[in-house]
Amino acid sequence: MIYEKFGRFYDAVMGDRAESAAFIHHLIRKHKPGAKTLLELACGTGAVLQQLAKHYEVTGLDISPDMLSAARKKAPATPFYQTSMVTFELGKKFDVIICVFDSINHVLSFADWRRIFRRVAHHLAEGGLFLFDINTERKLQRHIQEPPWVMPFDGNLLIMDVTDAGHGVSKWNIKVFARQTENSYKLFEEDIQEKSFPATRIKKALLEEFEAVKIIDPIRRRPCGSSERLYFLCSRSHGKAKRSPKSRD
Repeated sequence: MIYEKFGRFYDAVMGDRAESAAFIHHLIRKHKPGAKTLLELACGTGAVLQQLAKHYEVTGLDISPDMLSAARKKAPATPFYQTSMVTFELGKKFDVIICVFDSINHVLSFADWRRIFRRVAHHLAEGGLFLFDINTERKLQRHIQEPPWVMPFDGNLLIMDVTDAGHGVSKWNIKVFARQTENSYKLFEEDIQEKSFPATRIKKALLEEFEAVKIIDPIRRRPCGSSERLYFLCSRSHGKAKRSPKSRD
């Protein structure tokens, strides 16, 4: 179970993510104006949903009970489901489905990425929008080549070291030395893995489920070989449905 150890420190390290939530809201307003319902896959501690709840009727989904416990404290009125984004079935549809903060990179099999795309298409309303982001292969490779990061926070110390686990997988070794007393610390250590795939391959798979796919680099005017984070915006046209995902899961 990922974030089993690091989850308790996640918000203190990552912040409230208000700026990222504002960017996501901007993209939704631009590409799906009038959206009312929103589902976040791998919602984690609910920080993004807490921001987006000001604009939409939100629902969250995550596989980690610890992360969901934190999310429920932030947004007690929000429906949350503990399930995998690879196999989820909620029995309802949404105007917008998002999966952000490179959450999909934790899924190491491209076959499972395709299963996620099919699950999303099944839960997306006609004319709906699927928005997700990735760490690109270039970014993961850069992190592997860099020295470990060291970050003090709230009297604690974070050390994160990204190494090559082989087969395109990056292993993020996370150590948090949590202050117990003035002169003592307790170690919380966890390994988290990420993998990415070429944008062209991702887009090809998405077009099997969605009518239109747009790729955005939030830093550059257009995606390129130097892009390190990409957003994919996938839409379903009114009156045009793909084949049922049940026959291909």
